[in-house]
Amino acid sequence: MNYCESYDEELKTALSDLDLHALHQKNILITGGSGLILSALVDILCYANQTQNAGIQIYLAARTEAEISERFTRDWGNSYLHYVSYDALKPVNFDFHADYIIHGASNAHPAAYLTEPVETLLANVTGLKELLDYAVREASSRVLYISSSEVYGRKEEARPFLENDYGFVDLLNPRACYPSGKRASETLCAAYYQEYHTETVIVRPGHIYGGTATPTDSRATAQFSRDVIAGRDILMKSAGTQLRSYCYCMDCATAILTVLLKGKPAEAYNISNRDSIVSIRQMAEYFAQAAGKKVIFEKASDSEQKSFNLMDNSSLNAEKLESLGWKARYSAPEGVQHTIALMEVNL
Repeated sequence: MNYCESYDEELKTALSDLDLHALHQKNILITGGSGLILSALVDILCYANQTQNAGIQIYLAARTEAEISERFTRDWGNSYLHYVSYDALKPVNFDFHADYIIHGASNAHPAAYLTEPVETLLANVTGLKELLDYAVREASSRVLYISSSEVYGRKEEARPFLENDYGFVDLLNPRACYPSGKRASETLCAAYYQEYHTETVIVRPGHIYGGTATPTDSRATAQFSRDVIAGRDILMKSAGTQLRSYCYCMDCATAILTVLLKGKPAEAYNISNRDSIVSIRQMAEYFAQAAGKKVIFEKASDSEQKSFNLMDNSSLNAEKLESLGWKARYSAPEGVQHTIALMEVNL
């Protein structure tokens, strides 16, 4: 990744909103650290090391070292950043102690849910179990699991979901591999806390977007940003009426760190920006307007429709998270502007 002054300002602002002293001189293991959400979180931790002499040792678990070195170009080579060979479908045998663990490794691309439904489900459940067993052995302080708004399923009401609202998920639809894996993993977190007294916390992000998206990210907002940067109109494959909770990646990263440090054990917290609950079409319009483009529509193929989120309403109520002292900083139009600016630097 190519860093820029505006992104550094975001890191500075994020750090000013957080009190990370509990993490100073600690070891943090992160899976999925090169992805959209957690790469921004890792950048915050690195920035704390650079500006606050925090001494946080960051262990990034990934399949290849190139995945880490190419994403964290500015910090790669520093003594506080470590690559750890990791596959969410295989047993772990780490030779270091982790005080905190953040598990975010999972297929998060809708296209992958169709081609790899088995791996999508297992990377959540068995991958998390391996890390929880490791946390038990190491007496880790806390494990944070990144779940999803898709655990809620479908409901008829338009109001945002509270943490104890659950709707219908068609268990025999292979597309349910994602929400079903997330649901089972959340139960596993609660079970380990009860049986082994391992502290676990859960976050349920809504629809996260930002310039830290990988080039292969198939989520709608990533496609919107790539389209307008390339000078193309945005092509939508549906009417875009589904209601979503959007949250800029840096806001999501600060939310995760807030829950890691302040959340109650074995409880879940929605991550949502109360000022960015809009339809997919409205989000597409924000991207189009920011780049002087249009939104056009085309009928989706049968295979494309099968990968769509099954929820008409996945808006989230984040009052529980806000009660911990967190608040979002970037409205949807502002987040879109930041997304385009950073992606232009990196493309």
